[in-house]
Amino acid sequence: MHEEELLTVPDVMTRLKLGRSTVYDLIRSRRLPSLTIGRCRRIPARALRDYITNELEAAA
Repeated sequence: MHEEELLTVPDVMTRLKLGRSTVYDLIRSRRLPSLTIGRCRRIPARALRDYITNELEAAA
């Protein structure tokens, strides 16, 4: 079984080189899907890859 990697908000901030509020804005606007486990917000690595792909396609 392949387990999906779950990223923290700081992980996404580092990978996209964005600030915390910008990442939360992407989550709030549903452009970057996430889930909450207890009080922790997690972003599936696949969701981040899809977001990047969609942004690249929109910029082309």
